[in-house]
Amino acid sequence: METSAILKREIKVLVFDQYGTIVDMQKGLTEAVTPFLERKDWRGEANSFVTWWRRTHFENSMIDALCDRGHTPYRQIGQRAVSYVMERCGIPYTQDEVRSLVGEIEKLRPFPDVVAALGRLRSGGYRLAILSNGDRDMLEAARPYIGFAFDRVISVQEAGYFKPHWKTYAKAEELLGEDRSSILFVANHAFDCIGAKSYGMRTAFIDRRKRPFGETPHRPDLIVADFAELAAALA
Repeated sequence: METSAILKREIKVLVFDQYGTIVDMQKGLTEAVTPFLERKDWRGEANSFVTWWRRTHFENSMIDALCDRGHTPYRQIGQRAVSYVMERCGIPYTQDEVRSLVGEIEKLRPFPDVVAALGRLRSGGYRLAILSNGDRDMLEAARPYIGFAFDRVISVQEAGYFKPHWKTYAKAEELLGEDRSSILFVANHAFDCIGAKSYGMRTAFIDRRKRPFGETPHRPDLIVADFAELAAALA
């Protein structure tokens, strides 16, 4: 594993995943679906509903990328996932309700430590960007809720594949105008770090959930507990 001193010397751009890394997706969506599920008189756990939603979305997005028959918008994948979970739970629903729930993704707030740490990293001389599986318009709508102006916000729509397809990281490298070895990709998801690392970027894993990274030849360069620890290591 490279030391933070080497990264400080060589990294020029930090690129962040948005959903689950910058913004607290599990908490935010659980809060959003709770009143909806109460109105539907569903007796299950709202947190479990969101977990099933996110897992189904992830599976469907990976299928979309692997089939390689054209990129399906993130919003459409999300609506399919929510509809599936509604049916699994036996909840009657309309497509307007599905669209409304998926729209809550655009309003998610960052984790409490994120914005201050980003400011510290910018003061350290790094360019800061987002590379997200979200659609362009969804990322644009999310800007005021995040409350931090990134130097670049990149949707995988530019590449036509969901992460961790290598073309998404290649497109980010192209648009940022920096060699991949000068880019540190930051994510709360092992699959995303593995995708970026296998492409040749450096990576930092935000281990908020205190889970093993897993066996892989594509180990992260840094493992930190949160954004405050990331800023302390690099700024």
